[in-house]
Parts: sequence; C-alpha cells; structure tokens
Amino acid sequence: MVYGMVSTAVGQPFDTTKTRMQARPENFRTGALETGLQLFRAEGIAGLYRGALPLFIGGGVMRSFQFGFYDTALRRLRAGQAEPPARVLGVDPQVFAAGFTGGLGRGLVEGPVDFIKTRRQVGMGWSFAGLLEAGLPVTLLRNAFLFASFAVYADWSKILVPGGLGPFWTGAVCANLAWLTIWPLDVVKSQMQSGNYKGVPLSTLLLDVTRSGRLFRGLLPGLVRSTFANGTAMVAFSHTKKSLELRYGSGRSSTF
Repeated sequence: MVYGMVSTAVGQPFDTTKTRMQARPENFRTGALETGLQLFRAEGIAGLYRGALPLFIGGGVMRSFQFGFYDTALRRLRAGQAEPPARVLGVDPQVFAAGFTGGLGRGLVEGPVDFIKTRRQVGMGWSFAGLLEAGLPVTLLRNAFLFASFAVYADWSKILVPGGLGPFWTGAVCANLAWLTIWPLDVVKSQMQSGNYKGVPLSTLLLDVTRSGRLFRGLLPGLVRSTFANGTAMVAFSHTKKSLELRYGSGRSSTF
C-alpha cells in the first residue's frame, strides 16, 4: 500500500507530462519541458496532478496485488525444490513466470484505474463501457511484461552487485530498465486509453508509432518519474516491511 501511494505523490506530474506527449496529437511535437509548462500555465499544479485521485485510491491496492501475486507464485514454483531451475539465457524462468503473474495481478486493479487516470490527464471524458474496451486488456498485457522484466532485473542485480543495490537504487534502476524494455507498449496503451484512437487495433498503433518515430515518445519524463517514484517508494516499502517484521515477526520471506 505504502509503495503505491508514495510513487503517485512523487511521480504524478511527470506521468501526466509523459501521457500527454504520448496520446495527445497536440503534443506530438512538443518536448517534455514545454508540455509540462503549457499545462502548468493553464491549470497550475492541479493540472500536473490530473488523474491522481484514482491512483491514490487504487495505487496501494494494485501494488499490493503485484507483490502478493509475485511472492505467492514464486513460493509455489519453488516449493519442494532444493535448487532454483537452470537459467535460460541468464534468466530464472520461475522469476520471470512469477513476475508475469504479479503483473497480471496488478493489472486487474490498474486497468480501470489507469483508464480513468489517462482520460483525466488528456482532458477526455470516460464511461464504464470503455473500461473493458480500452482499459483492462492492454493494461494487463503491458503490466505482465513490465513486472516480469522488473523481477528479472532485480534478480540480476543481486548476482551482479554484491550486497545488492539498496532499496532506492533497486527500485530506480530495475524499474527504469523494465520500462525501457516495454516502452512501446506503454505508448500504445496511452493512445488506446486516451479516446483519440477509438477502434484502432494495437497492432496498427504499434506500426504507426514505429513508422512515425514515436516508439519511445515521452521516455524522458517517464524515466524521471520512474527514478524518483520507484526509488522513494521502494525505500518506503523497505522501511515499512522492516517495521512490520520487528513488530509481528518476519513470517515468510519476501523477495524484494
């Protein structure tokens, strides 16, 4: 819960800028700074926090689903095994599968939340009918690969860096690498949810952003948001976890 609330408070202005760059035709040629300043001049700080309320309400729940689904899946995959399975191209397949499951768990909550957030960010209205049409399916797809990538990079960080990166840099570095891995899916997700591309299939949008050079549109504000939001949120998550373990005991070990 803490992870989701902190990441929203820290990162929402950058996320709003990123989404408008990706999904508003008016901002297809404006840079991150210009896009953010335009909105700030027109609406003030409230404009930069467009769509934050759904995330404040659902952000903690969706992150809890994410880590809960991940830990449960990994424990079950590891049950009865003396050693982890052989790696495939350096990737632990059980970590990837658990991450994929965690992303799906998060997407069940984030699909409706993200749909409303995106519509608010780009200044479009929304309806419940759009939740299934453009909210849930594309968010499930993006989140599954996003958190699977995050879990793999976090796993690698423990191998490559003795003692680990620490909470802030684990959250920041691994999240940024995960976003870089799936960013084109995020661009298309924003466009499908915005209401500006009704009826256009995902494959067509992917082809269009590839041809137009917008495959990594909004990357700079997205990575800035990810660095501060996921870094600080992981610190808050780590401190909260330690406090709960001191009070109630460690219980079952957590992956992160």
